[in-house]
Amino acid sequence: MTTPEILFALIVLLATGAFAGIISGLLGIGGGIFLVPVFLFVFQGFGVPDDSIMQLCVGTSTATIVATSLRSVLSHHKRGAVEVEILKRWGPLLAVGAVVGVVTATNLRSDTLMIVFGILAAIMGGYMLAGNPKWQISNQPPTPRFYVPYASVMGFVCAMMGIGGGTFGVPALSAFGIPVNRAIATSAGFGMLISVPAAVAYLLASSDPSHVPPLTLGFVSLPAFAAIVVMTFVTVPYGVTLAHVLPAARLRRIFAFFIILAALNMLRKALF
Repeated sequence: MTTPEILFALIVLLATGAFAGIISGLLGIGGGIFLVPVFLFVFQGFGVPDDSIMQLCVGTSTATIVATSLRSVLSHHKRGAVEVEILKRWGPLLAVGAVVGVVTATNLRSDTLMIVFGILAAIMGGYMLAGNPKWQISNQPPTPRFYVPYASVMGFVCAMMGIGGGTFGVPALSAFGIPVNRAIATSAGFGMLISVPAAVAYLLASSDPSHVPPLTLGFVSLPAFAAIVVMTFVTVPYGVTLAHVLPAARLRRIFAFFIILAALNMLRKALF
């Protein structure tokens, strides 16, 4: 790539990082929904071949979510909005599912799982878009009968797709009577618990040096990671502030919109 092309790619990454930080703080989704398509665009410009480009996009996205989610959950925790006990119970399950998701992502085609993700996310987005707080499974926190399989699958799918925990965490917690702002805050913690083991696995994965850009470790592009993290650390607190200021009903609609957008994007990738 020429110097102007490199500078353009850097500007794109910095702007995306700024937006991802706001979205992470506001919705607890880690920003991976937006990062993966941008990384795809940037890495195609660097000539990364098709057989490794999606792993590189997902791996780099997952690494950025470590920093973004940590910044977000700490900001929410200062406001007393994080359900710490839920994080403790779900954490090991999320981590195990995440590692299995990475192993699958680096060895198998993910078209089928993209379709499954798109369908489930669309259903969850439709549920939240209805906006009726009376539509709940329970007004008590999830029991092991629910969260043991759910958290395991959530860790698996999120790590495979390079996204944070909010896409699946917020609708699930809301269905059990947890206020949406607390569900968002806790889901930022889900993102951290998923992304840390997943990022380590992507860093340790074996990649062909001739098929990845310079300064890539495993399936994580270190320059892209740095550009995104610098901006997200600046903008996450603004998203957190909005999450605690906006009315709950409006927040549910915003979150539903982004979930449905992510679902359609995944279905498009899988089917076309």
